[in-house]
Order: sequence, then C-alpha cells, then structure tokens
Amino acid sequence: MNNKNEDRLQSARDGWSNRGSRRPPFAVEPKEGQRSVWDFPRPPVIEKVTKKVLVKYQGKTIVDTQKALAVLETASPPTYYIPQEDVQLDLLEPILGKSSFCEWKGKATYLVLKEKKNQPVAWSYANPFEEFEELKGYLAFYPQHLECFVGEYPVKAQPGEFYAGWITPDLTGPFKGDSGTGHW
Repeated sequence: MNNKNEDRLQSARDGWSNRGSRRPPFAVEPKEGQRSVWDFPRPPVIEKVTKKVLVKYQGKTIVDTQKALAVLETASPPTYYIPQEDVQLDLLEPILGKSSFCEWKGKATYLVLKEKKNQPVAWSYANPFEEFEELKGYLAFYPQHLECFVGEYPVKAQPGEFYAGWITPDLTGPFKGDSGTGHW
C-alpha cells in the first residue's frame, strides 16, 4: 500500500467517535444474560462461536457449523463468518466485478445463490488485513436474504441493506443501520 492509501486508511479508522469505551445515553441497558452492542470495541474483535449456526434458503441447508467466528464492532450486532468447509459452496457463485472495502478487514468480494443471481447473499475477504487474517477462508452471510439461526434462535437482520449483523435475543441496541445511524 502506498503512503496516500495508508493515510486514507488511517483517516477512515480514526473517523469513528464511538469505540465501545462507554455507552451513549440512548443505548438500551442490557438485562442479565444480554450484551450491549455499545460495549463491543472498535477496532472490531473476533470471537469464537460455540453454538450451532445454520443458514438456509427455501429449506436447503447452506451452512451447518459449530466453528463460526463472530466479528464484534461497536453499534453493530455480530457478523458471523463460516469456514468454507462448512458451506455448501455448490449452491453459490461469485459475482464478478463486485467488491467493497472495509477499513478494518480489507477488500471483500461477493457471492450469490446460483438459483437467485440478482441478490448478494454472502461475502469473503480473500486477503484480509493482518489483524483479521483469521477470516481468510471464511464466508459471511446476509440474514436479510436467508434463514439464519444461532443455537435455537432465529436471527433478525440488522436494519438496512448494507450491514449484515445477526440480531439474537441476547443483544441490546439500538443497532447501526437505521436511517441516520451511518456516523455511529
């Protein structure tokens, strides 16, 4: 990366005011057994998930794993990453030419269901930044377009189409993604 790109990357990383060090006054107080997304750090961290994670589409199982990773970041519900060996890759195909960039993880590429090619359902980081090297070989899925479960609980999708956090009953918000929350 050249100096200009390094400066842009650092500027993007420094631009966040909420970093999980204190909850804002509008954050919902967690009850016993719950966690506030406002306690999650920035930069994000990776947490191993011990519960079973399922992802389905119209009754077809795409994912069945107990080896998921969750990325926890201030104001967002966790994003679940699944090892490729636990994904039915024959149901997916890459979207050529579509990518995005995360200031923490790097360049993402996207996948669609072979039978529903108009909507991205997953993404991955083929060459994540060093801090997130653990995500290499993993896929993340949009719960907005699939049936997702953590343990026995169905997942509610994070608001909006850009983010893909998985909301479970053990989380409190409010959650980034609603209109007017982009600066969180």
